[in-house]
Amino acid sequence: MVVIEPVTCTDIESKRSSSTAIAADREGLSSSGDQANAAGKAAGDGYESDGFETASETEVADDEIETVEHQEHRPVEASVSSSSSMDQLFEDKLNEDKLNQELLAQMNEAKVEGNKLFGDGLYEEALLKYDFAIQLAPQMSSSIEIRSICHNNRATCFFKLGKYEDSIKECTKALELNPTYMKPMLRKAEAHEKLENYDEAIADLKKILELDPSNLQARRTIIRLEPLAIEKREKLKDEMLGKLKEMGNSVLGRFGMSVDNFKAVKDPNTGSYSISFQQ
Repeated sequence: MVVIEPVTCTDIESKRSSSTAIAADREGLSSSGDQANAAGKAAGDGYESDGFETASETEVADDEIETVEHQEHRPVEASVSSSSSMDQLFEDKLNEDKLNQELLAQMNEAKVEGNKLFGDGLYEEALLKYDFAIQLAPQMSSSIEIRSICHNNRATCFFKLGKYEDSIKECTKALELNPTYMKPMLRKAEAHEKLENYDEAIADLKKILELDPSNLQARRTIIRLEPLAIEKREKLKDEMLGKLKEMGNSVLGRFGMSVDNFKAVKDPNTGSYSISFQQ
């Protein structure tokens, strides 16, 4: 015979309470776990956002990229631009050199034609050819030699035509381009001699001797011209004294006198003159 022992309400309620508490604890644990996971996920999401997606970081990154782009690409652009400029300068230089060579060839051709005309005695026509050669490149530094030769050749043409003043001018132009050019120095001296400018001719010949002391032609010409220069100076002096005498007579005549009342005596030692009055 089984005896069933009655359970009191208190025990039942206690067990229910215990069961309810256990369930609550389980829910609490589950809830805590979910919260922890959520917190962990949120924390993970927050790190990822803080590391790559914040506005401030994105802006800094953009700035850094732009800076790098400027540092990496701008020199390349400058290098390309510089290279292009150098290529253009090189091309311009080639074109300029080519043009200069063409001008020099044309100048030389005109000079040769002028020489042929000179050889045929056509001095006026030769003058035009030489002038044409000079005008082709009047400022080009590489044409100095040809221009100086053409000026000297023009001086020779003028000399042949008896135009000695023009010959001297052309010689001077040739020497301005080439100060050590002997031919225009000699031609200039010859033209001065033709004009009886003996002192000027001697001065030109002495310049030749300074550059070439062994030049016998210049030395002999100086010896020949020196007496002529002295004679001309004396002649000029007499002419000057004659003009002064005429002027003096025109003034002294008002007082009943003339220059003849004054006598000039030359001192042989000094070459100076002393004036004495005679009635």
